[in-house]
Amino acid sequence: MAQQSKDPSAWGSTPTPYEAWARRQGVPIIQGYGHTDLADPEFGYWDRIGAEAYFSTMKGMEGITGMYVVKLPAGGSTKRERHLYEKVIYVLEGSGTTTLEDPNGKEHQFEWHQGSLFAIPLNAPHKLYAMGEQVRYVAFTTAPLVFDLFYNEEFIYNTPFSFSERFAGEESYFSLDQRKPRGEGGEYESYLWETNFIPDVRTAQIDPSERKGPGLLLTQFEIASNSLIGHLAEWPVGRYVKAHHHGGGAILLIIKSEGYSLMWPNDLGERPYENGNADGVVRIDWKPGSAFSPPTGWYHQHFNTGPQRALQLALRNGSAKFPFGVRRSQTKAGVMTSTAEGGTMIDFEREDPQIRQDYLNALAKNGVTLDMPPIPARV
Repeated sequence: MAQQSKDPSAWGSTPTPYEAWARRQGVPIIQGYGHTDLADPEFGYWDRIGAEAYFSTMKGMEGITGMYVVKLPAGGSTKRERHLYEKVIYVLEGSGTTTLEDPNGKEHQFEWHQGSLFAIPLNAPHKLYAMGEQVRYVAFTTAPLVFDLFYNEEFIYNTPFSFSERFAGEESYFSLDQRKPRGEGGEYESYLWETNFIPDVRTAQIDPSERKGPGLLLTQFEIASNSLIGHLAEWPVGRYVKAHHHGGGAILLIIKSEGYSLMWPNDLGERPYENGNADGVVRIDWKPGSAFSPPTGWYHQHFNTGPQRALQLALRNGSAKFPFGVRRSQTKAGVMTSTAEGGTMIDFEREDPQIRQDYLNALAKNGVTLDMPPIPARV
């Protein structure tokens, strides 16, 4: 599902400025549709941050989002850095602290642990410290967009401008009470949080949003006034959600349970197996710590085969406060609107019959009972 490469020819043609920069860092670059376990790939020493790391350039990221995984030994730290790309961090393992500087040079510190999600304010100087155990975290970034626009490393890493409208040194910036519901609205017609820090996404309260499937919970979050935002989606044991497609750049990280996801280009139709296009369907088996990225225009559908509720973290561009034009143009048909109504979501009555049959077989292997409503008659 994932492969390692340091050869620019693996990108198919002349590498983009971001790809060329990533290769110059001298650490492994992992490609493919996804990663079964973010702990598996080889790490290499990344001098810029002073820690072991590897880059991921999954097919669906498409030069819109970037991703890398970092490993810090107990008591270790990254080097001080600042940069003109947005960065959201999810802690996979361990606990520690982050120190950052506000526009006046004052230092602020906050603690985090496994399951924490936070964003570094744009261009704020910062360092991450591991406490008494090894730390692994994954960073999601807008670095590809920034490098491909400016292709000047000195400018990206050494510009002193402070974005005080994003972070002015507020003492409460990384406090729980900064998570505020904004009410209904947004692409997914669910609630939006404005936050800079989610202490533990594994226990975060998520809101009902059943248009994509029975029992689904889904809440979007706007983090640190970024263009790079995300959502949390949770669904029950013995259930799966409807397939849909949208633009590229979204990165999906599994937090709880085990299962699989299917992805296929929308030009293979709503029923790829029935149409004789089974070879075009990509299956991603997942568990906590798995990550994958659906390419532009590829249907993707998620199936929980484990004994607990599935929880998925998604990062993407597409802020409701600061709309991302490329994202908006790619999703204007409506990811929560049925294909029967001109959208990009396949209702259960329109999906390929093989999909549910395969799900039944997967549940049987795990001793889990199907908990889906009957498929309605196709209109």
